[in-house]
Amino acid sequence: MGLWWPYMSVSSMFSGRSVDFERVVPIGWHAHEEGVAALLDSFRRVPDGQRVRLAKTTSNLFRSRDDGSAGLDVEGLRGVIAVDPVTKTADVQGMCTYEDLVDATLPYGLAPLVVPQLKTITLGGAVSGMGVESTSFRNGLPHESVLEMDVLVGTGDIVTCSREDNVALFRAFPNSYGSLGYAVRLTIELEEVEPLIELQHVRYDDLTAFQDALADAAATGEWGGRALHGLDAVAFSPAEQYIVCAFQVGEAPGTSDYTRDAVYYRSLQHPSGVLHDFLTIRDYIWRWDTDWFWCSRAFGTQNPKVRTLWPRELRRSAFYWKLVGLDKKYDLEYRFLKKPKGLPRTERVVQDIEVRDTQVAVFLDWFFKASDIEPVWLCPIRLRDGVDTLAGVGLDEEAPWPLYPLEPATTWVNVGFWSGVPEVEPGAFNKVIERKVSALGGHKSLYSEAFYDRAEFERLYGGDLPERMKAQYDPDRRFPGLYEKTVENA
Repeated sequence: MGLWWPYMSVSSMFSGRSVDFERVVPIGWHAHEEGVAALLDSFRRVPDGQRVRLAKTTSNLFRSRDDGSAGLDVEGLRGVIAVDPVTKTADVQGMCTYEDLVDATLPYGLAPLVVPQLKTITLGGAVSGMGVESTSFRNGLPHESVLEMDVLVGTGDIVTCSREDNVALFRAFPNSYGSLGYAVRLTIELEEVEPLIELQHVRYDDLTAFQDALADAAATGEWGGRALHGLDAVAFSPAEQYIVCAFQVGEAPGTSDYTRDAVYYRSLQHPSGVLHDFLTIRDYIWRWDTDWFWCSRAFGTQNPKVRTLWPRELRRSAFYWKLVGLDKKYDLEYRFLKKPKGLPRTERVVQDIEVRDTQVAVFLDWFFKASDIEPVWLCPIRLRDGVDTLAGVGLDEEAPWPLYPLEPATTWVNVGFWSGVPEVEPGAFNKVIERKVSALGGHKSLYSEAFYDRAEFERLYGGDLPERMKAQYDPDRRFPGLYEKTVENA
């Protein structure tokens, strides 16, 4: 992807907040009730039979979307309602970003149990989709720390669900991607965090040894006899991988700042052994957002000369996403970089897949041979202890979260890669990836393009359960079905 500046001011494209901490004051219950009333009023104004969606100003989806539906008013549903430091819980509106939530909870020494990597991901989006991060090896996925949800369903009602009430909706909502409704309010658990994080970047040069060490750390929750706070990894090639171990600490000799000249993922690389680093807890949480993992290199921002000129406040995923949106809208890369040189279009390969911990080396070896894409991110996932008690409650399905059926007591590893390959035909390499992942017994997240036929999709994502749930909660199909939305881009 080339660097193409829009013919408009930067401020007109992005009016976001500082990359630094900003005090976020909870809005309170009265303001939340007003936001809910506005949402319901906007739903009632939509003519019968017309589909509806949220009127969002930001998105972290990498698939097209049909804009023929009416947008619902969510302007009053973007805040933190309340934080309770005694019970270690927060009530949060569905459109609240994790950036705002983190800045509301950190003053209490608390944080969400899992914070997805990008600041503008919303609570409702992470729970109805798939969010993972370095605490997922011990805290599972974002929906596992939800205690209760209010969901706007297709009938226009708001249904409260939890592990005790309306359990079927509670279990089927994760990975439903708005096909069953939208989270209006969520009560979530918080955990105590120390102000600082010590990092150890451990280098490997063999995929099997790397796989086994990552699996052992995820299963035991320890590294070198110390309890891990976070665990993720980056693989640059079959001969260069790094496990990143994060430990909570109360003091440090100094901290790094990767929102300025240095680039975080490059800080991992070293010839051998272990490299140490220290970050504040907030900078650790958002370490991937500043350069959108490594995707900012497509815009030249990792070039020292460009980085000096690039405004620090615009080193954030939300701004890079807007640049990608311009490229998609005007086909800039192909028109100005590829076509004049007689080069093919780029097939976008933006995916997160999950395979079991025993299949990581096989997948990475295949992936690096099949493409020039590097690096890739890896993040272990283990569903939280006790989640198996949900099996069979409210639904016949045995998987606790049946629309994304990961087994309990099993380590899965999310592998993320976000780049492109020369296009042979639309979706060609993405289809090859889907087949490889399925052959390894894995899944992929549905925030990006998917090419499954309906039979394979149903095998992977809950069978006929999405349609059974729609019959109850969206009988008039005011929202697209899960397959329609994630594969057919409805």
